[in-house]
Amino acid sequence: MIPLSTCFALVLLATQAYCIPAIGNQKRQSTLPSFVNTYAPIVYLHSTENYFPSDLSAQLANTKPEVNYTVVSGAPNPLTLDNLDSLNALGGTSVYLTSIDDTTSNPQPQWLKGVVPDSTGKTDGAVSCSIIVCDYGNGTVDAYYMYFYAYNWGGTVLGLNFDDHVGDWEHTMTRFSNGVPQTMWLSQHEDGEAFDFSAIPKYNNGLRPIVYSANGSHANYATSGTHDHTIPGLDLPFGVFLVDYTNDGYLWDPTLNAYYASVSFPSGTTPVFASYDSSTPVNWLNFVGAWGDEQYPTSYPGQYDIFGEYRYTSGPTGPEDKDLNRGDGTCPAGIPDPCVILPTVIAGEKV
Repeated sequence: MIPLSTCFALVLLATQAYCIPAIGNQKRQSTLPSFVNTYAPIVYLHSTENYFPSDLSAQLANTKPEVNYTVVSGAPNPLTLDNLDSLNALGGTSVYLTSIDDTTSNPQPQWLKGVVPDSTGKTDGAVSCSIIVCDYGNGTVDAYYMYFYAYNWGGTVLGLNFDDHVGDWEHTMTRFSNGVPQTMWLSQHEDGEAFDFSAIPKYNNGLRPIVYSANGSHANYATSGTHDHTIPGLDLPFGVFLVDYTNDGYLWDPTLNAYYASVSFPSGTTPVFASYDSSTPVNWLNFVGAWGDEQYPTSYPGQYDIFGEYRYTSGPTGPEDKDLNRGDGTCPAGIPDPCVILPTVIAGEKV
């Protein structure tokens, strides 16, 4: 008999069985599937990267919640991963976790730079990844590897910087069938690519796929080199206009310092999160606001607007908003449409 303290009901939704997890930080009866880490990505950060993976709690310690550039009244102080979701009732999607410091100062505040992985690939002292598992109950399991950076440097176009912002969530997702990896999604800006899992190069020719994080923007690619993303969802292997650069610089193993949680959808749309151990916070995953500053007005020093493109843009939403219930598809809903699973990777120009 399944204890009610960890799983209080089995429901049938869209012909798929879900086990509704326990509330809050209680431990689920189930354990993390071993294949989630066995086939977890190894990430290579660019050799000239300045903005490394960052600690989630440090982001809260260095920001204040604002709506319309005004501090939210009644917000908890201090703000923690356990109470972050209380902001949903104090502005919800209008809330921005706004830097206390001037992010445009020179030098920038050190906390924006994150933590350089050590020789083992660990971001020592910084939990900079959240691994979220969605089990559909029919042998299909999606594992989301969510990567957090305190700052996004968008790069330059014709000598001008665009799309710099506080907070940066990127992710990859691997779909498993009965414990065997089938396909993989790599987020890239507002879009991304999906591949057969077998097509992606593996670390040391083993089991773990290699993901290349683009310099500054942290978009995820399957190869090193040049990646032009002028056309959304199309990764061109040569530079034309909007270009990302990847190489095998700093090795980062996100599994060495991560939070692990499950997600289910007993009501069909609203995610319900539960931790795999009693020490992992999960309330923060419910936060629907943005993990950075709201886009600076054009009057802000250094801000500019060129044909609707800005230097300083708004911070991103968190894992809750990354379509964690993909059903039969590897790609997020509508990104791209239709979802194309690529059978091979194309190497970019070496830089």
